[in-house]
Amino acid sequence: MEHLGSVRWPPEPIRTERLVLRASETRDRAAFVELLASPEVHTYLGGPRPRDELERELPGAPERWPGSFVVDLDGSMIGQILLRRATGHRRPAAAGKADLGYLFLPRAWGFGYAAEACAAALGWLAGALPGEPVVLTTQTANEGSMRLAVKLGFTEVERFEAWGAEQWLGMRSPAEPSR
Repeated sequence: MEHLGSVRWPPEPIRTERLVLRASETRDRAAFVELLASPEVHTYLGGPRPRDELERELPGAPERWPGSFVVDLDGSMIGQILLRRATGHRRPAAAGKADLGYLFLPRAWGFGYAAEACAAALGWLAGALPGEPVVLTTQTANEGSMRLAVKLGFTEVERFEAWGAEQWLGMRSPAEPSR
């Protein structure tokens, strides 16, 4: 995955009704460790990373990757949104397109935060790169992620086998508003 090219990074924070999408800060380190070490978060992502390894390897100030938004609720990180260029993707239909990814801490599940944050990130992308189609890949077994993809306006392009499980590739064309 690569960043989105000519887009200025980081953008001004994006505010929604309840959330702020912003660049990472030093205060987010513990939440990044929790997110990456969580067995619940990584059920469909190949498993969590060992917490002690993350504590050793993560810098004091988490890196600011172009396309990486911290999702902030009341001053605390609850998740991360990634918008990157899909390069070297396993599926030709996705290659070169903007790719949406998201991870949320389990305590933030079930409140609509992921839908709110992803819709805001997609809205920002539509302004920064008008006409850009976006792809999303998730395991078909991840029912919550599948529901979110449909809610955000992604439609199925194909299903394929990878990493020992059935994967779903969806695409959202710029003409499709999120619902």
